[in-house]
Amino acid sequence: MVTTPTSTDASVPAVEPGNGSRLLIVSNRLPITVEREGGRVRVEKSVGGLATGLRTPHERSGGFWIGWPGDLDALTNEEVFALREQLHAMRAIPVTVQRREARIFYETISNAILWPLMHDRLDRMPLVLDGWETYEKVNERFADVVCSVYRPGDLIWVHDYQLMRLPALLRQRLPDARIGFFLHVPFPNPEVFLALPVRRWLVEGLLGADVIGFHTRRYRGHFTGVLRRQLDLEMDADEHVRWQERAVRLGVFPMGVDAQEISVGSTDRAVTALVLEHRAHSARLLLGIDRLDYSKGMPRRIAAFERLLLNHPELRGHVRLLQLAVPSRGGVAAYRKFRREVELLVSRVNGRFATANWTPIQYMHRSVDTAELHALYRAADVMLVTPLRDGMNLVSKEFVAARTDESGVLVLSEFAGAADELRDALIVNPYDVEGVAAAMYQALTMEGGERRRRMRALRDQVMRNDVHAWANGFIEALAPVPHP
Repeated sequence: MVTTPTSTDASVPAVEPGNGSRLLIVSNRLPITVEREGGRVRVEKSVGGLATGLRTPHERSGGFWIGWPGDLDALTNEEVFALREQLHAMRAIPVTVQRREARIFYETISNAILWPLMHDRLDRMPLVLDGWETYEKVNERFADVVCSVYRPGDLIWVHDYQLMRLPALLRQRLPDARIGFFLHVPFPNPEVFLALPVRRWLVEGLLGADVIGFHTRRYRGHFTGVLRRQLDLEMDADEHVRWQERAVRLGVFPMGVDAQEISVGSTDRAVTALVLEHRAHSARLLLGIDRLDYSKGMPRRIAAFERLLLNHPELRGHVRLLQLAVPSRGGVAAYRKFRREVELLVSRVNGRFATANWTPIQYMHRSVDTAELHALYRAADVMLVTPLRDGMNLVSKEFVAARTDESGVLVLSEFAGAADELRDALIVNPYDVEGVAAAMYQALTMEGGERRRRMRALRDQVMRNDVHAWANGFIEALAPVPHP
């Protein structure tokens, strides 16, 4: 996920858990970066959708954020102690995961098996699907830490596919606790999910929660299809299923971005100066910003841009594609191979069309800071968000929030969760290369009045349904209903 600024607005409304209860947030990683500088350990708060959205309720409730701080094996005992002191001041509690465990739990199970499964890519899964005992062991360790700080009345909010067993493990130990789980990735088609040998075991893990949240109705529908096939359960009219004498709510909570913060930050003077630099090019700018992941559809997007240049030779020299590929999982061989594939494709297109004065694709494999990110959003004539499958895709919403000029056109994959909300984008099938090329041309030639009408509607949606509304909505659903 491309990062967005951290909100520092203390006036952001937040739903309080109430009755003196605290919010215990549990995620695979703590929202921090640990750095060694001048012989000292320094902790930096992360920015981005989840960290931003949950920071206010985390701080106001006096609760804790529980997660893995990353590999600390290189730190001395003194440095680990100093790190724990800093985390304590931030109300963050580290979960210890050994390097060998992390390799199996995170790289093998989470990234090599569950990630492709959730994105409908069975072809990307390894031949042997083992290591689940380590996945359970690490989830149990998270449960140990949660239980060590839990007190009656606390709300526990577990996040994402790395911790799918945790709700049931917590339910065994804390039968009266209020436990929520949110899935940030898609839940796949039942036929895909049922290919997994441990399918029922994972589903029973999720059903330990009181509220299970999804980005879209489609993902919830896929999950209810699995419940029907595996456990003979049906969701009632109130969005609940009955499991082990409890009512489990299956809710739809589309995640947003810190829209107000992005909107304000994108008009900063330093950002505006960068925008002017980008717009100094005579060629109009098509922009892609993605983690370097096979689910994001970069090769097909590049192929569609190539088709655009073939179908409309008059555009050669007058348009350019800037593709920012944010490094991701460089330690995984499949991702290193995918990076080479993308770079070879970029080279082929550039070799075919480039002139002495024009390079059609500018490819950058690196991260950028917030100011540069906002400048790219503002400078783009067309934003290309064309994943093959994506839980939500917050880049599309960040782009809209940054366009205070009510200009620019969003081309959005129908297989991104955001497509359910952002209907005034140009919605495309990313597998249809010719269709995506046609949408690029439509975006480039769109009349100014239509561009503004579409962007106003998109901004209204994004600004109203921001990340704070998402967090508040889930917490409100999880909080127990007070007795009269």
